[in-house]
Amino acid sequence: MPMNLLDPQGPVAAANSTILVDSVFIMLAIVVPTIVAIVAFAFWFRASNTRARFQPDFVYSGRVEMVVWSIPALTVILLGGVAWIGSHQLDPRAPVPGTGSPVRIQAVSLDWKWLFIYPDQRIATVNSLTIPAGAELNFQLTSSSVMNVFFIPQLGSMIYTMNGMVTNLNLRADNEGKLQGLSAHFSGDGFPDMMFDVNVVSPLSFPDWVATTAKTDAVLNEDSYKKLMQQGIEKGRPTYRLDDPRLFDLIATQHIPPGPGPELVSDAGRPHTGGVDAR
Repeated sequence: MPMNLLDPQGPVAAANSTILVDSVFIMLAIVVPTIVAIVAFAFWFRASNTRARFQPDFVYSGRVEMVVWSIPALTVILLGGVAWIGSHQLDPRAPVPGTGSPVRIQAVSLDWKWLFIYPDQRIATVNSLTIPAGAELNFQLTSSSVMNVFFIPQLGSMIYTMNGMVTNLNLRADNEGKLQGLSAHFSGDGFPDMMFDVNVVSPLSFPDWVATTAKTDAVLNEDSYKKLMQQGIEKGRPTYRLDDPRLFDLIATQHIPPGPGPELVSDAGRPHTGGVDAR
């Protein structure tokens, strides 16, 4: 499934893409002339060019200083302005208006999998996120153990998940299709497989998916969550009926104790023993 930053599928990702492209062109405005100047100076002041003036006593030129300092200063001002304006316009908590009713999704980063809870629909999924096209998506995010980063490149802003606190993110997907989400912060051996599917369905199909998912025999409660949060890679896409809609709050407030975090399961990172004690 694609993860092309330059193929946005929502308004937040489109704004991020615009900032990225604008920043690149602003930087090219100084990079390209600098490269051209280097080549031109090297060519003109080559040893075989008798027309080039040899000025061993040259130490200062006001015009040169003006060019050398003003162009980088303008570049920094423009880049800073783009970043400043963009960071305020793309506040993760800022509403992203959509059609129909907003969808609340509570995301928990586990070792090494993603749990998505739909408290209003009383269902939950692992490593699979299904959302209706055009609807405002209200994410609440936390972590079961170590810090992580939630990121759907084609929908927008990556945001940290941390144990003991909740971060908020509003997004919208405009087009139906399959996207890919991932963890963007290293969290142990299973980090490369900590990815999840994003299925964007029509607003009419979303209630059907909810009804089908709610018929599953698996139930998510405090006991099953404690089993799920154990370190491991989930290859499947299990679904659950949500037994307690307060489960996310219990996780975020640490009423359910956090996991120990990733444990070292390979010898690559283990310290070698038998060395000389430098003390």
